[in-house]
Amino acid sequence: MKTLKTLVLASALVLAAAAPAVMARPMGGPDHGGMHGMRMMEMLDDVDASDAQRQQIQQIMRTAHDDLKAQHQQGMALRHQLMTLWAASQIDAAAIEAVRKQQATLHEQASVRMTRAMVEAGRVLTPAQRAKVAEKGAKRMKRMQERMDAMKERRGAQ
Repeated sequence: MKTLKTLVLASALVLAAAAPAVMARPMGGPDHGGMHGMRMMEMLDDVDASDAQRQQIQQIMRTAHDDLKAQHQQGMALRHQLMTLWAASQIDAAAIEAVRKQQATLHEQASVRMTRAMVEAGRVLTPAQRAKVAEKGAKRMKRMQERMDAMKERRGAQ
């Protein structure tokens, strides 16, 4: 069980660090990444990526982002449909569940596409570069957990 948790954590770290520009929403900028694209560029700086690696990874992320645009539109339509069903005078639980299942399918498809992009980007980097990304990601996650714990403590004190 601990190995599975470690694998899931490592995958999440690599995905978060190597594929942040693969968002299912348009974000502007030449790499379609906006702030996430900037984070990707910082990650590539941190691992001393070559110009060729940068270009390959940017293309991988651009393609994945473009692939997810249609899914984003579908997701927005499903959210609208869900809110319409929820706001109706009579709640139709079966219809709401059907929409939820469609949303889950879209999320799974996006996850598969993002994971494929992560694997493709990972293949561009060397094992040492990937290890450095994972190490930085672990530190970032630790800081985030510390901030979340501090927020919980403040809420508990109120």
